[in-house]
This record gives sequence, structure tokens and C-alpha cells, in this order.
Amino acid sequence: MPSRLPLFPLKLVLFPGEPLPLHIFEPRYRQLLADCLGGDKRFGITADPDPGPGALGCSALIQASQQLPDGRSAIVVVGERRFALRALLDEGKPYLVGAVDGFDDQPGTAPLPDERRELRVLAEAARTGLRILADANTDLEAWADDAEAFSFQVSALVGSDLETRERLLADRSTRERTRTLLRVLPALVQQVQSRAEVEVRSRTNGKGHHGHDIVTET
Repeated sequence: MPSRLPLFPLKLVLFPGEPLPLHIFEPRYRQLLADCLGGDKRFGITADPDPGPGALGCSALIQASQQLPDGRSAIVVVGERRFALRALLDEGKPYLVGAVDGFDDQPGTAPLPDERRELRVLAEAARTGLRILADANTDLEAWADDAEAFSFQVSALVGSDLETRERLLADRSTRERTRTLLRVLPALVQQVQSRAEVEVRSRTNGKGHHGHDIVTET
């Protein structure tokens, strides 16, 4: 049976388990936020600016919300479950509301052990480089044991490549998502590591080595 979900179309893809900070400023989405906070704290994010039946997205759970003096709000959400929009509902709201069907990966589509090990090496290298660029020293989230959840953790590293992120979200095979990541991550790792090396050199400024080491497992 489909679930009712307020919809927030954004030009981005949210994955299950991925945290996302947002600023809410449009009046219609201020109302959406107020309604969600008064309910189950969930809404749906879809990259389709004009979603219709079949549009895909991910439900978002509000974890933190702070209203600013000018009426805007800063919130943090985390992705929960993917959905396909079945129909838009006419509820007289200033924002869209949909009847959605949640879905997960199909059973029996786990990646091969060698594929998962290879993806883990690439993901570690990408995450290390991105952490250097962000100059972050916070503890990193442990990689999930579950293959589907792990594949979404790695998918979140892909960044602003909307087309690839949409493909990763839509795939209902963990193995195929893993293989897509194995194809796209090497170029990302190379780019990130090159930028990180430049960043490390600029921070040392000729004063010797300090900070992070860039390590690639083999």
C-alpha cells in the first residue's frame, strides 16, 4: 500500500543513510517543514523539478531544525528509504504531496566478495582525499556490513554528478550499483588525490610535512 509523503523537489539526489544540511526559506517549504515537525518529521526529496508518476526519490528524516530570526530554518536530514511516486495527491497544500511506494534492492543481488573488497579500497582512498580537502578531523562513520547500505555510503562520495547519482539511486541490484561505482570511482579518486596533494603542499608552505597522509591501499 502506498504511503503519503510531502515532497520537496531539489536538484540533488539523496541516498539512504546520507546526511544532508538544508536551508528552508520559501514560504511553501516553511509550511512543509512546520507540518513535518508536527507529524512524523519525514518528507521526500526528488531530483525531478516537476515530479509525476514514476519519479524516484528518497525519504528524508529531520534530525535537527533551527529557526533563524528572519523566518528561515536550518535543518539536517538523513536519507531513509527510496521511493517511486505513484500519484500526486490534491490536499490543498502549498507544496506537493505524493502517494509513494518504497523499494529496496532485489534479493540475491549482492556483489561478489572481490568486488566489495575492491570497492572498499577505492572508497577509503576517495574518503581520505575528500577529508583532507575539507580539513576535517572528525571521526568517520564505520562502513556498513550490509552490502546495500555500504553501496549507498560509497555512492554518497560521488558528489555533484547528478546523472550518475540518479542511476545509482534507481538501480535495484546491489551488484550492479557496486559495478557502476567500480567504474566511476577510479577517476574520482585520481582527481581527489591530486587536489589533496596540492592542498597538503600549500598548507606546509615549505615548512615541512604535517597534517594528513594520503594512502592508497593495494
